[in-house]
Amino acid sequence: MACLSIVLIAGACGGGDSGSAGPTSSTPTVAADRPASTAKLAIVSPKNGQVIHGTTLQLKVSLEDAKVVPATTTDIVPDEGHLHVILDERLVTMTGSLEQLIANLTPGQHLLKVEFVASDHAPFDPRVIAAVAFEVKA
Repeated sequence: MACLSIVLIAGACGGGDSGSAGPTSSTPTVAADRPASTAKLAIVSPKNGQVIHGTTLQLKVSLEDAKVVPATTTDIVPDEGHLHVILDERLVTMTGSLEQLIANLTPGQHLLKVEFVASDHAPFDPRVIAAVAFEVKA
């Protein structure tokens, strides 16, 4: 399993805060005129390399120097936005919560990414992303 570390990277909506897989069809590129964010994001749980027993995991995210707000405006503020949760390159939720259950996991290796995005759903530049790899065992 590849070791992933948490870093800020440049890219597009739907990526990861670590060793990043390149853009995919669900991962648009960042426009040149996007603002930077003050946010610092980390995935607290699950831990990188963790083995999950069962089909559900509790996602816990840490967000510093920014706050989560409803995604209902095009007034972009560097310290306001919401979270996009991406599992295996598929957007699974757009949330304002720093904790949530992710259910219906299948056995095997998975890559979980969380991105702090602006209120218009588009990424900041550079992107604010966290990622962990984990394994599910039935």
